[in-house]
Amino acid sequence: MFGIFGLRLPRVATLLFAGAILVAVCAAGILYVWSPKATLRITTGPAGGIAERFISAFIGVTTAAHPQIRFETVTVADLRASSKALEDHKVDIALVRSDVAPPTNGQSLAILRRDVIAVIVPHGSPIKNFSQLSGKTIAIPTGVLQEENSRALDLILNFFNVPPDAVKRLFLPVAEIGPAIHAKRAVAALAVGPIAPGEAVDVVSSIARATKETPEILALDDGEAIAKRFPGLEAIDIPEGAFKARPPTPNDSVKGVAVSYRFVVPVTMLDAIAGVIARSTLKTKAKLMLVTPLANQIEAPDPDEKNSALPIHPGVSAYLSSGDQSFIDEAQKYFYAIGIPLSVIGSAIAIVSGMLRNKQLQGDQQRIFRLLVIADEAGDANLDELDVLEKEFKASVAACVGKLIEGSNAADQAPVSLAIEHARRAIEARRMAIGTRAAPEAARAGKDEVAAQKETGAAPLVSDSAS
Repeated sequence: MFGIFGLRLPRVATLLFAGAILVAVCAAGILYVWSPKATLRITTGPAGGIAERFISAFIGVTTAAHPQIRFETVTVADLRASSKALEDHKVDIALVRSDVAPPTNGQSLAILRRDVIAVIVPHGSPIKNFSQLSGKTIAIPTGVLQEENSRALDLILNFFNVPPDAVKRLFLPVAEIGPAIHAKRAVAALAVGPIAPGEAVDVVSSIARATKETPEILALDDGEAIAKRFPGLEAIDIPEGAFKARPPTPNDSVKGVAVSYRFVVPVTMLDAIAGVIARSTLKTKAKLMLVTPLANQIEAPDPDEKNSALPIHPGVSAYLSSGDQSFIDEAQKYFYAIGIPLSVIGSAIAIVSGMLRNKQLQGDQQRIFRLLVIADEAGDANLDELDVLEKEFKASVAACVGKLIEGSNAADQAPVSLAIEHARRAIEARRMAIGTRAAPEAARAGKDEVAAQKETGAAPLVSDSAS
């Protein structure tokens, strides 16, 4: 038995009550996390890279716009470590590149930018497709992502059945790539960058300066097929002049493949929370563009996109489908999910409490009735019978005291107390009555004995003290 609010409940009822409290606490916790007063752990990306600077700018703008949202940055060595941190539940948001070990438990929150994987050849180069790169040397810009970019090239080469080892890599600073191409040290250059100022634009400019000609971009007409085989890649159309305006590079729209940088959250994140973060990310885009030009590429994931590597989070999809109204719907869903179990548990507790209350009242009524019977039986009881009744009376008093100690209210015991007092007085009255009759009978017995002695002539008994 356990006591709650002065009422003694059995273990099952107590567990039900404790369960209701636990559900309420969980509900409060969910509401606290769902509210803007949240602390979110986020990876920073490789130290010194563009991603790290972008994350820093993002945190600054988002915190200024939403002071109640606080970010805790988690430093990681590289993009692979960023994905691992999300898989190990060490962060709530991870900066992930789609082709670099995407986390198995990750879903897309927002797309920060897309980087085209461009293979650039000098004007008039005999290299017209990726198969012709076998046995050749390709220049790759040095930097924190040079290994990841080189592995992205491997995926494309594998699609064309070109062994990655058959293509030599020459890692050089961007400024030296053009001269290396002009000196025939490499036949092409790899650049992974956005359709905006970045690595691809810089490599095109370096080659153009060194060769005095407009370089060309190798087209990938099989981009859709490549993306299906390697979900970390996606097909993209590279518009005319994407990397150089005058003269335009490329000189016509070409097909290619790209990788995407994304904010990724775990699949276990509540839909409402994911929706809130996505909304905040997309709403701060305009302000973020004032800090970094890369922010102009922030976009929402396509709800219809069938990306098996990093699918869109259901909460983000719901927000994109119904806008801010989805938050009300989500809130109602969680309130219903929390409120209905609480209501059921509360009703169960009320029923159990009512049953226990009725059982307690029945017990009190039985004790009152028995005490009244004891009082009635004491009126005609002899001394032996009175002893038995008094013993039962004391047991009833002990039981009532035990109920008070267990938590019953004194007001609930008031009728019992009156019955106890009535029985006690009846027993005491009967004992006094028995004692009063016993004294005259003893006196009459003494007088009869003296008279009998006189008649027989016997000397009266003398006490020891008189002798």
